[in-house]
Amino acid sequence: MTLPNGKSEDRNPAWSRFLVQNKENFLYDTVFWYPEKKYEWEHVSPPKPRAFRIYEAHVGMSSIEPKVSTYLEFADNVLPRIKKAGYNAVQLMAIMEHVYYGSFGYHVTNFFAISSRSGTPEDLKYLIDKAHGMGLYVLIDLIHSHASSNVLDGINLFDGTDYLYFHGGDKGIHKQWDSRLFNYKNWETLRFLLSNCSWYLDEYHFDGFRFDGISSVLYLNHGINYSFSGKYTEYFGDNVDLDGEIYLMLANYLIHKKNPNAITIAEDVSGMPTLCRPVEEGGFGFDYRLNMSVPDKWIQLLKEYKDEQWNMGNLCFNLTNRRYNEKHVAYCESHDQSIVGDKTISMWLFDREIYYNMSVHKSPTIVIDRGMALHKMIRLITFSLGGEVSIYNNPILNF
Repeated sequence: MTLPNGKSEDRNPAWSRFLVQNKENFLYDTVFWYPEKKYEWEHVSPPKPRAFRIYEAHVGMSSIEPKVSTYLEFADNVLPRIKKAGYNAVQLMAIMEHVYYGSFGYHVTNFFAISSRSGTPEDLKYLIDKAHGMGLYVLIDLIHSHASSNVLDGINLFDGTDYLYFHGGDKGIHKQWDSRLFNYKNWETLRFLLSNCSWYLDEYHFDGFRFDGISSVLYLNHGINYSFSGKYTEYFGDNVDLDGEIYLMLANYLIHKKNPNAITIAEDVSGMPTLCRPVEEGGFGFDYRLNMSVPDKWIQLLKEYKDEQWNMGNLCFNLTNRRYNEKHVAYCESHDQSIVGDKTISMWLFDREIYYNMSVHKSPTIVIDRGMALHKMIRLITFSLGGEVSIYNNPILNF
């Protein structure tokens, strides 16, 4: 591309569908993906479950071997275990192409491409098709709240300006995430992101989306260093990003128009009212909100109190304290607790004994017995009181 300053620069097309890493310079290069034999779908999406039981999974880390696992291995080795465990949906993390693997997929560089570390587009289609054959819904973790600041691989400074898809200047930079912030008022940005939603429905037959980090979309301060108390002035004041709100409404309207059985889940820490009410009512159109206060409560209890000191009244209040007539996803832990900056509930309960005293060849200790009982009770009360949908994640059990 010839940039406004006259310089010529190599760029991956913003709409690239597949990229692979160049072993010589470690940059990602767009590959024209047009297989001789296109994937032929064998199964249609299963009927929409009355109540979802969602298993959160990361394909790359799903192998017991020390390697990045593949879509094919996940389909053949992990999906049967998810089905056998009683789940009716699987939520796939880190699918959209991201150059920095350590970002867990949250610094997306190429929005229309799937992560080539785990295989080809046909491999991912095989995974989704096989899941549908087992009666499993398949959801994708969708990152439309920000984009990687990477220039050589991604869409940042794509045409030499910082405002093609993003806000220009400081307004377009998320200071905590070191990433670029979309300008949702820009027609080209809307075309890009809405087409992206449509792409994953049409091309890969995903059954729904988990919208990541939408608190950053809803507010001009992106929720940084702000504690929401629940007062309506916090949701309808000058801090609200109307352009971001309208984008989320448009995305939900499009998704449900294309596939009435698709589901959308909002990751929002603020408690924005009407998030899970239909667009026709003036709501945002999401089907479910992640009940994010619940895992935080469990981590607080495990960190600060002995289990015999837990206040059951306070615990039940936290599990049931949610907006009336808006459906919630209840969960004890997700990747946010298990991987990003904390420990799994199992690690909190078993501590070092998880390595030494959980063998079938040894009798369990009191720590293991007590921990297993508490682990089961934590999940039972969370799934019973915390929401209308349950989600579970434990990297230890991904094997």
